Amino acid sequence: MHDSTMKIVNSGGPEISTVQDRNLELFGEGKRVSAGVIGMQTSQGHVSTSNSAIDGDPDFFDLSPSPMWLEDYSGVKALFTEWRDAGVTDLADYLAEDPERVRRCSALIRVLKVNERVLQLYKVADLAELEDKLSVIFSADMMKTHAQELVALWRGEHAFFSHTANYTATGDRLDIQLSGKIMPGHEHDWSRVLVVTEDMTEREGARAAQAASERFARGLFEHSPVSLWVEDFSEIKKLLDELRLRGIQDFRVFTDVHPEFINRCMSEIRVIDINHTTIKLFGAPDKRVLLHSLGRIFRDKMVQPFREQLIDLWNGQLFQTREVVNYALDGRELHLMLQFSVLPGAEHDWSLVQVALTDITARKAAEAYLEFLGKHDALTKLFNRSFYIDELNRLQRSGTEPISIIIIDLNNLKEVNDSLGHAAGDDLLRRAGEVLDKLVEAPGHAARIGGDEFALTLPGLDEVHAGKILKDLDGLCDLNNQFYSTASSRLSLSAGLATSRDGESLEATARRADNAMYMAKREYHRKLSASR
Repeated sequence: MHDSTMKIVNSGGPEISTVQDRNLELFGEGKRVSAGVIGMQTSQGHVSTSNSAIDGDPDFFDLSPSPMWLEDYSGVKALFTEWRDAGVTDLADYLAEDPERVRRCSALIRVLKVNERVLQLYKVADLAELEDKLSVIFSADMMKTHAQELVALWRGEHAFFSHTANYTATGDRLDIQLSGKIMPGHEHDWSRVLVVTEDMTEREGARAAQAASERFARGLFEHSPVSLWVEDFSEIKKLLDELRLRGIQDFRVFTDVHPEFINRCMSEIRVIDINHTTIKLFGAPDKRVLLHSLGRIFRDKMVQPFREQLIDLWNGQLFQTREVVNYALDGRELHLMLQFSVLPGAEHDWSLVQVALTDITARKAAEAYLEFLGKHDALTKLFNRSFYIDELNRLQRSGTEPISIIIIDLNNLKEVNDSLGHAAGDDLLRRAGEVLDKLVEAPGHAARIGGDEFALTLPGLDEVHAGKILKDLDGLCDLNNQFYSTASSRLSLSAGLATSRDGESLEATARRADNAMYMAKREYHRKLSASR
């Protein structure tokens, strides 16, 4: 332990200078050092040093590449004896009760000798300047480290080790690694303690830079706006390698025959870490709950994209991008853009994989809605005229027979719009959509093909079976009117049916159905006039 209360003396004669009085003054200002001590251990290894090598052979000490201090701890040993006689048993607690006791120990340490490397390290010319700069070299925050060194000696250890901070005479910080060792033959009085100080500033700076870099990387990971996963795919790689050893060449065919292999691989994914965005995205209260709920996240619609992911891995594609479906913990489907990458250095075993998930659920919903609008009527939610024409062409090409078409017209729409307003007319159109949607089942379709005109395509139904649907239409209209009994207008539909004939185009069939609808509509108006 080095401190500004130490005495610097010649190891073989009278004191070179005494700084104890001045150093006590420095302690009053709170300037204190705990410089830890390297005794026989340096960064190069263990150095076995005898007394004669230190006292009798100045070359060894003075020419050592490590900063070396020869110190006298006999005063500290005498003080320890005094404290033991007074009943002190736990030095750590005893020193913690009164920091002045640590300073008292420091004041009893005498520096007998330092080598040239010490002067160079602390940027002083000689011992005199070293003495003068002790208040700069040793700082008050080193007291805790010195207390630990003293406790080691109290416990009977003949060596101690510590990391601390010193300062050069010009005020530059030095990160110091120090070890101290009582010299052989002086264990009885501690009159010779060898101290070697190693400058660890560059190493500590590199370590601090690395720690800062790791904190920065961790911050990027935790606070990324996309969901990030670090996973271990090493077990999956082993499974794929085993298949290759068995002679499997076409992995796609293998998974066609053994689809259970996909689920097995999925179960072998080991999640190492996830970030905060992931927890929020999947609706988990915390990381632990999410990691214990992976079976609820990776299922159903995830299986097929995961199979394609495995096929790409089988073919050597270690970076992949694809759309996938996962599930939030509340069961919601999450449409995600997945970016998968085996991290550099893990290509041999896939033990480190990064997965980035971007939530595209809203985008997919918008795309689905746009696609819906492209084929559907926004008001009635039935298919639109464009879809109806495409469907006629598709059915014509397919050669399906028979095909029946029903053309339907909403009665009195113009009168309702003129008398009650277009809102009432729109309400009637929506109600017509509800009825027709319930009337038709796949592969049939219902479409709005004009302002008040609708069409039903019924592939595979002849005129008899299509006629039953036409009768059901009247019943559904009655039920709808009962449900909307308070509505200002009744729902009334006129319909005409036609079934395809040999050699007839579906357009011609639709025209015959349209003519039949107009006949039904004239009959509706005739009855309406007769009832007035």
